Amino acid sequence: MRPAHVLLAAVWGVNFTVIEIGLDHFPPLLFSALRFLAAALPAVFLVGRPKVAWRWTLAVGLVLGVAKFGLLFVGMDAGMPAGLSSLVLQSQAVFTALIACAALSERPTRLAATGMLIALSGIAVAALDEGTTGPLGAFALVILAAACWGASNVLTRRASPPDALNFMVWVSVVPVLPLLALSLLLEGAQRDLDALRALDWQGAGTIAYVAWITTVFGFGAWGWLLRRHPASTVAPFSLLVPVFGMTSAALFLGEPVTGQRWCAAALLVGGVALTTWRTPGRRRVAEVRAAT
Repeated sequence: MRPAHVLLAAVWGVNFTVIEIGLDHFPPLLFSALRFLAAALPAVFLVGRPKVAWRWTLAVGLVLGVAKFGLLFVGMDAGMPAGLSSLVLQSQAVFTALIACAALSERPTRLAATGMLIALSGIAVAALDEGTTGPLGAFALVILAAACWGASNVLTRRASPPDALNFMVWVSVVPVLPLLALSLLLEGAQRDLDALRALDWQGAGTIAYVAWITTVFGFGAWGWLLRRHPASTVAPFSLLVPVFGMTSAALFLGEPVTGQRWCAAALLVGGVALTTWRTPGRRRVAEVRAAT
């Protein structure tokens, strides 16, 4: 585990608190559309043409941008707390591994599989602690968002973009119009206009964070990792996100963090440690494969 992995987890963990604040200013689908609009402009004019086939850019943009983030924002707006959302969303590691196994023939080791089971047991503990008392529909939306994230991880792995920042900027272009259309259809033009007219510095700040820090930087770094490592190996690092997500939600939103929730976090961190553990022999094999 490297400091860069921890930094990425912290960026994404705090992101859930920022999203919760942003949802006080914008309808969820409009907020998601503004996120990607800010991430795409003006960067799309500075990074050059996409360095992968258009089909990959479109596929990741629709699955990650429209499906994953649309479902997540709507689920949180429907009542899923920020800390719990940061935890439940990490079930994406299982979806990533399952889809990667089927589509890319990436088979996790027994130790890695054990680590993932331990980490997922942490998610189950947290779900028992709080999920059963919340809206089940919102909980299900976040699970679906996790499945979409897993699919986008595998698509990114298949695309293997040589420039992760370039790829993420162009991916950010794709969801803007579909999300705006869905917002107009489902949330209403009047509600969207009211939110835009009431835009203040706090609302603008939430857009800036979720667009430039978590989208451009965060997913650019995520794509860089997926290009260099198997998807089922990279995905479990995101299981550290709930540690930062629950902590920031407690500090800034006043969400309670129970002993059971800390137990869940400990299981997650322990599972990640097992998942990423490599024996010296396996490490040498990996180095040889990376050099050939």
